[in-house]
Amino acid sequence: MSTPASVSTHILDTSVGRPAQGVAVHLVARAGRDADWRALGGSTTDADGRCRDLPALPEGTTHVRLDFAVEPHFQSQADAQRDAPANRDGGPGVFFPEVVITFAVVPGEHYHVPLLLNPFGYSVYRGS
Repeated sequence: MSTPASVSTHILDTSVGRPAQGVAVHLVARAGRDADWRALGGSTTDADGRCRDLPALPEGTTHVRLDFAVEPHFQSQADAQRDAPANRDGGPGVFFPEVVITFAVVPGEHYHVPLLLNPFGYSVYRGS
């Protein structure tokens, strides 16, 4: 029996240069490209923008999805975002209400997936 893959994440709000605290993150996994997704649970980012207690992945996991609910975070940052073009022009204020990252995993590996976030874009990478 092999050791399952593991996952961790953190979020940095690059628009304010600080970790994004209080963002709900949900972990979903599947065992095979054609298998159904299985919700495993979630966590909320701490003051450092980290989820330190994401659920363990079941044995046989091949794909993982992290669902980040970022809209409440940006709504709480409304003062910092007031002068953004989308807000000045009467836009919705939150361009990306959620961010969904899907990636493949292999047993025994750890996957740290940081999210660099701002109101009008994001990037993600495999960290260490």
